[in-house]
Amino acid sequence: MARDIQIKFCPRCGTVVKHEEKFGLVRPVCPQCHWIHFVDPKVAAAVLVEKDGRVLLVRRVNEPYRGLWTLPAGFVNGGEDPAEAAARECLEETGLVVEVKRVLDVIAGLEHDRGADFILVYEAQVVSGLMNPADDADAVEWFEYDKLPPLAFKATQKVLSK
Repeated sequence: MARDIQIKFCPRCGTVVKHEEKFGLVRPVCPQCHWIHFVDPKVAAAVLVEKDGRVLLVRRVNEPYRGLWTLPAGFVNGGEDPAEAAARECLEETGLVVEVKRVLDVIAGLEHDRGADFILVYEAQVVSGLMNPADDADAVEWFEYDKLPPLAFKATQKVLSK
């Protein structure tokens, strides 16, 4: 699945762009200043938090996959350390402060048009906080691996398929 980016005008000079093959793909190109649009990948970061043989999951309130469960995760902001983004997203969605330990996996593959191209999955452990769903999660719970709820996202399914 490729991102459908509709660039009509050059962001540098305002000229209407043309679509030409450049560097192996058809890209928006400015005929005036020769600017070429390259689609930057969207990056998300997630945490796998385990405790007593259970895994921490959140239930999504937004589409896609509303009502399904996933690892605490979200987009990495420009200039943000991905590990810090993973910890930030966990705090925002669960109320729990985590310490990121290590990179567990890097998963490539765009699942939907508003999704991430890459998901960096970190192993983390809870250091403080009170479990409370917020942001784009309406529930947060610990689940045993043999009693997982319906899962959103192939990346979550891959990480939890130990």
